[in-house]
Amino acid sequence: MGAIENMDAIETLGRYLPQMTEWRRHIHANPETAFEEVGTAAYVVERLKAFGVDAVHTGIAQTGVVATIKGRLGQSNRAIGLRADLDALDMQEASGVAWASRNSGKHHACGHDGHTTMLLGAARHLAETRNFDGTAVLIFQPAEENEGGGRVMVEEGLFDRFPVEAVFGMHNIPGIEAGHMAVKAGAMMASYDIFEITITGRGSHGAMPHHGIDPITTGAELVQKLQTIVSRNLDPLEPAVLSVTKFHSGTAWNIIPNEAVIGGTVRAFSEKVQEQVERRIRELCEGTALSHGAQISVRYERRYPPTINSEAEAALCRQVAESLVGAERVNTNPRPAMGSEDFAWMLRARPGCYVWIGNGTGSTGGCMVHNPGYDFNDAILPTGAAYWVRLTETALAPR
Repeated sequence: MGAIENMDAIETLGRYLPQMTEWRRHIHANPETAFEEVGTAAYVVERLKAFGVDAVHTGIAQTGVVATIKGRLGQSNRAIGLRADLDALDMQEASGVAWASRNSGKHHACGHDGHTTMLLGAARHLAETRNFDGTAVLIFQPAEENEGGGRVMVEEGLFDRFPVEAVFGMHNIPGIEAGHMAVKAGAMMASYDIFEITITGRGSHGAMPHHGIDPITTGAELVQKLQTIVSRNLDPLEPAVLSVTKFHSGTAWNIIPNEAVIGGTVRAFSEKVQEQVERRIRELCEGTALSHGAQISVRYERRYPPTINSEAEAALCRQVAESLVGAERVNTNPRPAMGSEDFAWMLRARPGCYVWIGNGTGSTGGCMVHNPGYDFNDAILPTGAAYWVRLTETALAPR
């Protein structure tokens, strides 16, 4: 079979659509969350071995899987990484589809089942044709949602064991038409930081507040102060979002509690802004504690850095996407999303690019991710798989 660039790539990969749909729906019906993707990983391994890839490696970041496929067009030592995520979310599904989750409280509500399937479809074709010079490293990563499986894979030596020159990722986006893609250099996704603020006062009777130090009053004031960080401390041209998402305190009508806990997230596109926000949170907590006579401790964690595409790799992905779906269907200046992605850890270790693929609009793929009614649009499976194949054949073309 000739190189895929000389054929209709999407039509070619469309031959696998019935099988890919079966794989995707099996994974969807059996969702597993962070570092528990044992069944999903085993399902992936079984298919990779059946496709005849050169090697399959397991146990990286507990449930991660890495496969390698060597091209037949030369003896190059070059290699690129293609990454998909395996995990589901801790939430109940309400999609009503026949292949809905069989695991109560678990739901593939972000499309990782589709991402895994698209890379499996590419693996099947690449193992069959091998129309490239070098090695395709296929990375099936666990624990993208909240737990940083990408960071763990990097820390466990992913790129020491598999020294790729660049690494690439892809995510479906509801609201972008099926058959469309988006890519650009620079920031695509924001950082993901969390904070937890513990206010310790002095409990007292609700009728005698003067005998205590009220952590609820202190916390209420602090919540309002936190909202001034973005609006009054940051450059208006530097995007950031600070959201207080929890405030827990008290158990009774007539007791002023001893403690209150406030938590939330911070999103930004630069480490400079992350540093500014963290510093200002600590300063406001220190000042508020002093003014109320309370004690306030701050736990601030930088979970995911911003997802930043490198120039050369973004240009390559733009070229591939335009050749695949047509330039008119590729948004080359998408607005960055304030959501986050732990593929950012891989982009810190290697140059690379993260692209978006349209999941559809309206009733066909338009339900937003992390929604109980979300389901991946199977119609885009050949497009995603074809993108991975063409990217491999382009990036690793003989020189």
